[in-house]
Amino acid sequence: MTLWIISIVVLGYIVGCLHGSTIARWISGVNLKETGVKNAGASNAMIVLGKKYGALVALVDIGKGVLAVIIVRLLAEHFGLPADQITLLLFIAGAAVIFGHNFPFHMKFNGGKGTATVIGVLFAIDWWFGLAGLLLFILVALATDILVFGVIMLYITLLAMAIWLDGYWPILISLLLFLIAIWKHFENFRRIRNRTEPRIRASFKK
Repeated sequence: MTLWIISIVVLGYIVGCLHGSTIARWISGVNLKETGVKNAGASNAMIVLGKKYGALVALVDIGKGVLAVIIVRLLAEHFGLPADQITLLLFIAGAAVIFGHNFPFHMKFNGGKGTATVIGVLFAIDWWFGLAGLLLFILVALATDILVFGVIMLYITLLAMAIWLDGYWPILISLLLFLIAIWKHFENFRRIRNRTEPRIRASFKK
């Protein structure tokens, strides 16, 4: 089991380091780490480059979350691991790819904030929870016109899924990811307080 965990952490992290923002930079010539809110994620791509680039970055970052979890599920089921161990490995894979996105070595460990990737992880572990999380994310973000409030709903959904699956370690992993998300979005909360946080509707007009 230890070998499984180590392998999944390493491979998940590497997959997480493959950023949609890098592809956007190749196409547009714009480094998202140096403009806008200086974040290598879909939200900043939308703010700076418009909704088409935002969608491109989101699809890439969602896709890697899906890919990492599905590969682990297929391998674990192929080798006949027990259901509780598979659940744990799926959450480890999800956490590893989110860590890779948030702290990529090629960006001096300062990447995105994991929003699109956690959507992919949710769908890959349980598509019902993925759908619920995505709907809550969209509804809350649009209702408040502030993206970060929708993001919080994604991590609450991830925690709810861990509790539903009745796994001690998945719950701890989900709590850790939630705390990291709060920390990564600290600047967003500061801008909200100062009323300078970019609004969703303004970004969609680009």
